[in-house]
Amino acid sequence: MNAATSKIALPFDHVKAHAHLSGIDKRLASVIERVGEFQFKLDECDSVYESLLEAITHQSIAGKAAQVIFARIVALGIAGRCPTPQELLRVRKPKLRKVGLSFAKIAAVRDLAQKTIDGVVPTIEAAEKMSDEELVERLISVRGIGAWTVEMFLIFRLGRPDVLPIHDYGVQKGFAITYRKKYIPTPRELAAFGERWRPYRTVASWYMWRAVQLAGKSARQIKKAPPAKRANAKKSAAKAVKLRGTKPVRKRGA
Repeated sequence: MNAATSKIALPFDHVKAHAHLSGIDKRLASVIERVGEFQFKLDECDSVYESLLEAITHQSIAGKAAQVIFARIVALGIAGRCPTPQELLRVRKPKLRKVGLSFAKIAAVRDLAQKTIDGVVPTIEAAEKMSDEELVERLISVRGIGAWTVEMFLIFRLGRPDVLPIHDYGVQKGFAITYRKKYIPTPRELAAFGERWRPYRTVASWYMWRAVQLAGKSARQIKKAPPAKRANAKKSAAKAVKLRGTKPVRKRGA
C-alpha cells in the first residue's frame, strides 16, 4: 500500500518506541542506528472502503499499473472523486473489465461495496475505536481481503503501533538478515520471536523492511528453508510460545 503525503500525526511516540526497542534488542538497535528515525506518512484515504478498494486494485500487479487502474476507478465517480459503494455497484462488469480489473477483483470490489453498505465494513471513525483483532475479523470477511491487507491498513492508515505482519516476505527477510539467519523464518517462528518487540511491533517491522534495503543485493542470498528445516522451526517456535504461555494468532495473507 502506498502512503500518500499526509499531515496526520502518528498516534504513538516513535522516540519512545526507539528507546524501548533499542534497549531490549541489540541487533535491532544496530539497524535503528544505521537507518535513523522511524518515519512514514500515513495514508489519507477518506474511508475504510476507499482504502481497501485501493488495496484490492494493487494485489498481484506492479505498483505503477495498479495506480493507473485505481485512477480509472476513481474516474468512475462523480466530480473526480472515488465512486461511492452504491455508484460502484451500478457499474456494469464490462466497464469494470475495461478499466483493468480481473473477474476475481470485480467480485471482490463488489463484495466490498455491498459489505460497506451493509455496515460490515466500518466507517473510519468506527475503525479507529476498534481493536486490531476486531478489524481483522471484520474485514477478512470481504472477498479478496486477507489478514495481510488488513494489517497494512492498520499500519499505514490507522498508524497502529503493535502490528506484526508475520506473512510479509519483506519482514521475514529483514528478520533473517538482522539476526543472521541462513533461511527465511516461518510465520510462527517470527510471531514467537516478535513477542519481545511488544508494544511496538509495527516499528520493529518497519526496520525489518529497512534492513532489506540496507542489505542490497546480498539480501537475495536469503532463501526459504528446506521443508525438513521448516518443520523443525515450527516445532521450536511452538515450544517457545508454550514456554511463554502465549499462542500467536495464525493469519492468512492476501
